[in-house]
Amino acid sequence: MKFVGSQLAYYLSDREFKRNSKVLLKYLALLGIVVIIYSILFHFIMEVEGQNHSWITGFYWTLTVMSTLGFGDITFESDIGRAFSILVLLSGIVMLLIVLPFAFIRHFYVPLLESKKKNKVPRQVPPGTKDHVLICSYDVIARDLMERLKQENTPYYVIENDLEKALENHDDHIPELFGELDNEETFIRANIKDAKLVLVNRDDIVNTKIILTIRDIAPNVPIVAIATDVESIDVQQLSGADHVLPVRKWLGEQLANRVNAQHAKSHPIGQYEDLLIAELPIHNTPLVSKTIKEAGLRQKFGVSIVGIWRRGILQSIAGDEKLTHDSVLVIIGNKKQLDSVDELFLDYNVNPNPVLLIGGGRVGSAAAESLHENGVLVNVVDKDPEVCKKVSPFCNQVFTGDASDYELLTKAGILEAPSVLLSTHDDTINIYLASYCRQLNKKLRIVSRISEARNIDIIHKAGANFVLSYSTLGSEAVLSISKGQELTVLGEGINLFIIPTPPSLEGKSLAESGIGAKTGLSVIAIKENSKVVTLLSANTLLPKGAEIVMLGNIEMRNEFNKMYAGLV
Repeated sequence: MKFVGSQLAYYLSDREFKRNSKVLLKYLALLGIVVIIYSILFHFIMEVEGQNHSWITGFYWTLTVMSTLGFGDITFESDIGRAFSILVLLSGIVMLLIVLPFAFIRHFYVPLLESKKKNKVPRQVPPGTKDHVLICSYDVIARDLMERLKQENTPYYVIENDLEKALENHDDHIPELFGELDNEETFIRANIKDAKLVLVNRDDIVNTKIILTIRDIAPNVPIVAIATDVESIDVQQLSGADHVLPVRKWLGEQLANRVNAQHAKSHPIGQYEDLLIAELPIHNTPLVSKTIKEAGLRQKFGVSIVGIWRRGILQSIAGDEKLTHDSVLVIIGNKKQLDSVDELFLDYNVNPNPVLLIGGGRVGSAAAESLHENGVLVNVVDKDPEVCKKVSPFCNQVFTGDASDYELLTKAGILEAPSVLLSTHDDTINIYLASYCRQLNKKLRIVSRISEARNIDIIHKAGANFVLSYSTLGSEAVLSISKGQELTVLGEGINLFIIPTPPSLEGKSLAESGIGAKTGLSVIAIKENSKVVTLLSANTLLPKGAEIVMLGNIEMRNEFNKMYAGLV
């Protein structure tokens, strides 16, 4: 009964159904008139033949002949009567057996199926829903963000205005709401006033319309918008967005921060409380061939080494790992401590040659501009002359052509460059170029963007040292805003987790907990009563009520939850 009621409500309010029902009713009226006319003619012809029948018999005969049942209990004997029977039979075949089924299917059954489809996708959140995240499009950023929200046990819903996409997502078990994004009623049904955050991630023009729609009904809900063009940031902010994220520009800047150029120095990549998390490449420094303990960075500068990057894999440390030219340390300390580390390595890893940038689109252009502002020379290779022209103000030299051309790459400086940055939007090309560049220059640091997470392992195998995707950067930025934290981008798939000490670990030392050995997570700090401790050892205790700050990926976090928190 509930379903029937919903269908009737849909029919009564649907303009398309009203038009279809009028057409169907008109045809049924025409069919009724034809049946009445045939019944009247039946009586006239029967009287000519000397037969007398009731009006009910006339309708009975007309319907049996038109429907081709033809019982044969009532028949004409004259040629006129038989000719009339043929006319009734043929018109019945057309009107009852051909046109009527078509009209019924077209103007009733198909709208019924459409109604079922439309009602399959929810239009509103369950009653009492609050502190949820609303997402205005299921794109790559939304996909990664949803994985993180699951880990945080934060409810979320994707709003889709395309029925086919909404049905597809719903069938894939994605929490989906169907509705127009420029309709206030859509967001009212999504209980937007109690939402934790709204992610507006359509194109810049549509984003502006959505933001204005939301602000009329929910002036206080936090709105985060994704900007494709930097020029649209002001427009979206003036429309009411609290945060506008130029993710492609940021991606270029983040990739630029990961190249080796000029002097060896630490690169801050995130912040926790008043401490900076930084990367320290040790290529061509005195630390090469030493172990972590022999490096003595903690004793000399007070910084803590919390992990080590080796060809895209963040490894926890025990102290006896031997450092190589490919090693990149992840250290944590205050600004003064990091500045002291930079002063020690100032004279090392000096390579005056330009960084090679392959791909000068939005991401590549942002990377070139960032390197240019930091005084780093850049040579750019791109197929498109227009792209080369746009990026040329930030470059030392521009080379137009195919990056797989050995002579072109040689002219661009692949053999002398300290780093190459791959910023094409095609994963296959980036993987190919990473392998090619690695073969041409074994000492090169290769930094690359990536689109699909499934390609991360293969591009590292191809030779890339650092990989970061648009989706990871965007989802991390949105999640940081939702939690009121600074954006920390450690690398593809690597996150900063802050977890209350589980009861099963209270009072145990780090060595006894076995967190690193059992889960792969790197413990970088312990926060107790607003005090943050980063100088950790195997004997450091995990107090009750403290927070453990760790680095790792989602699989490691899941393993931690399963082993120590009893969560699956």
